[in-house]
Amino acid sequence: MIRIQILSFIIFSVLSGTIFAQQEDYQIRVNSNLLRQNVGAYYDYSDQSGINIKVSVWGYVKYPGRYVLPARTDAKDLISYAGGIDDNAYLDDLRIYRISSDSTQLLIKINYEDLWAGNNLKRDLYLAKLQAGDVLIIPGRPRLYWENYFNLALSSLGFLISVATLIITATK
Repeated sequence: MIRIQILSFIIFSVLSGTIFAQQEDYQIRVNSNLLRQNVGAYYDYSDQSGINIKVSVWGYVKYPGRYVLPARTDAKDLISYAGGIDDNAYLDDLRIYRISSDSTQLLIKINYEDLWAGNNLKRDLYLAKLQAGDVLIIPGRPRLYWENYFNLALSSLGFLISVATLIITATK
């Protein structure tokens, strides 16, 4: 009976200590601006003394989501705010979806491949200026590298060897 009481006291002490530790961590003060920027993929980089716009970025960037940015922001700046492009992004087919004031939809295609690669840079590179409500789409697809092909070939070879071994064993 005493052992059960001691064991329950130890268990209660350990559990209550973790509960108190969790409550203390919860009470730590957090800057409300940081919390606002990270919850729900909403990021606020607004200029407090100027005009700001709300835009979205979707696709192969590090931090896709809704952004509040200064009105002078262009597409390359939004990509920078979004943490940069992913390795699998197609920079030759960026798209800005825009709805104009007369409710017509506009699709602007941008090619930033030259800007990113740095070779054969055109003088007339179009740095699309963003407007309120724009959605920047950065398409892409997971790319396979030689390691992926090698793993696929090894897996297939292993499967074929296993099937051949099974057939040889079953026929004997």
